[in-house]
Amino acid sequence: MASTTPDIRRSRRAKGATRPGDRVFSGLSRGSGITLLVIMAAIAVFLTYRAVLAISKDSTNFFTTFEWNPAGNPPVFGIAVLAFGTIVSSIIAMVIAVPVAIGIALFISHYAPRKLAKPLAYVVDLLAAVPSIIYGLWGAIFLVPYLGGLNKWLDQYLGWTYVFDKSSDGVARNMFTVGILLAIMILPIITNVTREVFLQVPRMHEEAALALGATRWEVIRMSVLPFGRSGIISASMLGLGRALGETMAVAVVLSPSFVLSGHLLDPGGGTFAQNIAAKFNEANEYGRDALIASGLVLFVITLLVNGAARMIIARRKEYSGANA
Repeated sequence: MASTTPDIRRSRRAKGATRPGDRVFSGLSRGSGITLLVIMAAIAVFLTYRAVLAISKDSTNFFTTFEWNPAGNPPVFGIAVLAFGTIVSSIIAMVIAVPVAIGIALFISHYAPRKLAKPLAYVVDLLAAVPSIIYGLWGAIFLVPYLGGLNKWLDQYLGWTYVFDKSSDGVARNMFTVGILLAIMILPIITNVTREVFLQVPRMHEEAALALGATRWEVIRMSVLPFGRSGIISASMLGLGRALGETMAVAVVLSPSFVLSGHLLDPGGGTFAQNIAAKFNEANEYGRDALIASGLVLFVITLLVNGAARMIIARRKEYSGANA
């Protein structure tokens, strides 16, 4: 009797795997995955084709030129300033947003009473749904004027670092302001995902740590954070993706210029998405091909960031499994 029980279970599983509903669901899932890959490949082919057309007529080096004038004779355009601005503003946003998001997620999931945690979670969810143009208008009207004092303070006390040396006067429409605005924008996204990951920590892990005499912080340090490390990385990469591709908010706040400067407090700079949004309507056909070429670079950067995140998460899972 005992020997036939596994056979019965295997036959039931095999029968369930051949049900029409299971076959339909499996086919739809596989088809959805294939469709997504086809769409991504089509986008890559289109961007590459138009980019090759533009770069073949560029009279300078596409990767090192600081000017953007595809309508000139000869055409001159490059992505050096755009790449620098995109990466720097995203790094500033991540440095500010990730620690704050982890702290908010921990407070909502493990410190705040239930009557306070639920309203806070709703507010964070609401902030994640606010359109980017609203953040941009708020940044231009409220954030930029009030950051003037912070810029002066940084210039006075940290100007020796060169990064915070303000070498020109003007309002705070600079890469530092853009980084702060992007941090505010990606903060709800990272917080939401991180909070859900922390809520999935096995209750027995936390109770075991408490039974051994651990404090609440020690429980979080030994049980919650190690369990949620992969989720934190995923949430951070999701926020980074939005920071890299943000368009309207940056276009509203930033005073664009094609001057490459390491002084984050000086007005000017640019990003890929902001440049595309600002110049697409006025560009001719060749100028649009040049903008598409810059979009291809942003597309590749995003793919590399996502691929690196997947590798880190996979390595963490392998490490956790080996330790288990």
